[in-house]
Amino acid sequence: MERLRRLLLVTVGLVSVGLGVLGIFLPLLPTTPFLLLAAACFVRSSPRLHAWILGHRVLGAFIRDWQDGRGLSARSKGVTLAVLWVTITSSGLVMYGRLGPTAPWFGSAAFLAVCAASVTLYLLFRVPTRR
Repeated sequence: MERLRRLLLVTVGLVSVGLGVLGIFLPLLPTTPFLLLAAACFVRSSPRLHAWILGHRVLGAFIRDWQDGRGLSARSKGVTLAVLWVTITSSGLVMYGRLGPTAPWFGSAAFLAVCAASVTLYLLFRVPTRR
């Protein structure tokens, strides 16, 4: 039973690392929560993988900064928000081009805008800015 538990935790951890890496490049997919989940899974299942993720040059920095309460740099926040809003605006324009000024387009665009605004508010007011 213990072996199955460890296998499940390693699997969830590896999937979380993959999603976290994707989140570096995709603006609406969060990076840090997935990497924190991976670290939590690894600390309970594989000391080798836990040491690897904490020591990783790129991925480990996300986890260490979060654990130390340092958050994100102002540059990272700016880039994240710029990419987020460019992506959301582009998606809205593509939907408008396909659907025209109809009710489904407005509902979808409103949903995207609410998601982007929520992420923006969270980044600006809840995530500390590292100096």
